[in-house]
Amino acid sequence: MNEEIHPIIAGIDEAGRGCLAGPVVAAAVILPKKFSLPFLRDSKKLSPKKRELLEQQIKECAISWGIGLSTPREIESINILRASLLAMERAFLKLSIKPDVVYVDGIYAPNIDVEVKCIKKGDDLIPEISAASILAKTFRDNLMKKLDKKYPGYGFAIHKGYATKYHLKRLKLLGPSKMHRKTFKGVREFYREQLCLLKQS
Repeated sequence: MNEEIHPIIAGIDEAGRGCLAGPVVAAAVILPKKFSLPFLRDSKKLSPKKRELLEQQIKECAISWGIGLSTPREIESINILRASLLAMERAFLKLSIKPDVVYVDGIYAPNIDVEVKCIKKGDDLIPEISAASILAKTFRDNLMKKLDKKYPGYGFAIHKGYATKYHLKRLKLLGPSKMHRKTFKGVREFYREQLCLLKQS
């Protein structure tokens, strides 16, 4: 009797798409056929402590995983959607084995050479996407903590680059850093003001 053939599935998701600062980060994860990862779900529905715990468990359990990112300059150049897809493609290329199919959270597919299935709210439905969501989120959060030390004053370690009241207040006081996305509302206004001042001088 022939054994049932199970396709190798990878899940891909991103984090930081809506931020004013920092890169957009994607993760790709291939999980084994059988695994035990309690509380595995969309990273946004987990506490930081549970995400960190699951991050280690996913890395220990996964057959393969990879991280990819797109920088603020790339985001400005090609727009946030294309930059997010580029980060996904880079994460996919970091996998040590090639999957048969890739499940992606959302409605847009990255340009990769395997079958891709886009699934709305997939980060809460597909374990591989949930795992990718957690790895992308934890990697990006830790990166923003490091960038907080390099670019002090903005509170990156607290808000991770999102448009909180505190972030907008510090941005207005200090002006944008190299990690801010110049094309995003809340940041681009600063450059418009600078241009107006230059024209008036």
